[in-house]
Amino acid sequence: MTEKFPVINSTLSPDGLGKLIRQKYGLSAQAECSIFRLAMNHLYIVHDNGTQYVFRVYTHHWRTRLEIEEELRLLNILKEAGRQIAFPITDQSGQLIQEIEAPEGTRFGVLFSYAKGIKTAKFSQQASFLIGQALAKVHQTTENLQLKRMSYNVRNLLQDPVLKAKGFYRKNISEIEFLQTLSAFLMPKMENLNQQNMRYGAVHLDVWFDNLHIDNDKEITFFDFDFCGNGYLCFDISYFLFQLFSTHLNEEEYQAKADHFLKGYELVTKITNEEKKFLPFACLAIMTYYISVQCDRFDYWTNIFLNEDHLKRMAGNLKRWMAYHQIEIE
Repeated sequence: MTEKFPVINSTLSPDGLGKLIRQKYGLSAQAECSIFRLAMNHLYIVHDNGTQYVFRVYTHHWRTRLEIEEELRLLNILKEAGRQIAFPITDQSGQLIQEIEAPEGTRFGVLFSYAKGIKTAKFSQQASFLIGQALAKVHQTTENLQLKRMSYNVRNLLQDPVLKAKGFYRKNISEIEFLQTLSAFLMPKMENLNQQNMRYGAVHLDVWFDNLHIDNDKEITFFDFDFCGNGYLCFDISYFLFQLFSTHLNEEEYQAKADHFLKGYELVTKITNEEKKFLPFACLAIMTYYISVQCDRFDYWTNIFLNEDHLKRMAGNLKRWMAYHQIEIE
């Protein structure tokens, strides 16, 4: 008998998953499961009698069971508070997490409600206002909430990521030097914050158009809290603004939507002056971290775009943001 060759990241059969989901969640015999996206995690769409769900299969060794439990605990707290999020669904035995024995080892799966509306990068100023309102309401619930997950700080946002990127991108010497200089510039910015004037709690850390749905310019639903952890709430504000900037080359259009987003946010809860001063810098630290995440997960999510040109584009976006905010680091 030939021994099975070891694997690091398999694609689970949608037919097999559909059968498991029908059994575990008591869905109808007509319920269908299909692949939606195979990326950092694997996402499947489940259709059952006009109702849609999302089934997420976490990559092997990406999140521990405790980390996933904490993500789901956060989502249930937000759901109970009436916040606009896609929430986890329990199976017939009351469990939220499925353990699936894949060829590479145990993988975890969770069924989520499907967010109403559509995903679009070119949303209106009104939608931007609503996103600000919805995020502020999430933050009202997550302020001072502590998760048993990563606490985002100078070390894991700046120090370690630069070392990781340096080891991965061996040819992009100028871009790596830029990240090193940027990291050294940002460290004291973070370390010298007046923490009494910085709201802290559970953060999403990945709020942008790809992780929210807009329903007829009336309602916003957030999803994909895979990177949730502990940090300054303004991390989410700054990251959204950076992604808005990156997807809007017309800077007047960006500024109008940014103003509406901030207006919507502050209609619900105020952003402190200390937070406002830090907004131009926070996203630079987060993006440095995400560059390293892409490098770290390359073996599990092999991207043809993850090359020298990609790093140049990433660094170029950071430099464009810095020029817009007149940030000089040298």
